[in-house]
Amino acid sequence: MNELRDYIAREILSRIKVRRVLLYALYMFLALLTQNMLFTELRIAGVCPMILPAVVVAVGMFEGATWGALFSLILGVFADMAFVENMILFTLLFPALAFASGFVSTFFINRRFFAFMGAAFLALLITGFVQMLRTVAVDTFAVVMFRTVILQTLWSLPFAILAYLPPARWIE
Repeated sequence: MNELRDYIAREILSRIKVRRVLLYALYMFLALLTQNMLFTELRIAGVCPMILPAVVVAVGMFEGATWGALFSLILGVFADMAFVENMILFTLLFPALAFASGFVSTFFINRRFFAFMGAAFLALLITGFVQMLRTVAVDTFAVVMFRTVILQTLWSLPFAILAYLPPARWIE
């Protein structure tokens, strides 16, 4: 009787995990689709908003450092395939951001909205600076790049709410 109970418990847990993986895959697919189809058209001073770093922070905060980094690695691979100018930028950056947000949310901050927005702000800023450094390595440095990073971060911050409120909260 105990073996049957343990078997049933394992089956239910594995179905819950499969369901969560599929929901996160759908969540990340929709985020990538929104980034590439919708946000490329919303330009202010030539700058598009980025929602993907906020998605990475949300997954890291709600799933923890390890699982957040794993899902963000997959998102980073697909994001690098979607952005023509990147080779491995998002593949390396997104897991690091998810791990950091998962670690910080486990030990230092809570998982509430304002903590998420602060972490998303930092992730957006770090993403902008890493993109800027990649450009500096190829091109000459200009003060305009700082303006672009700040503008991209501020323009992306309102859309970070989309990464927190419905999808990440429902999957958790």
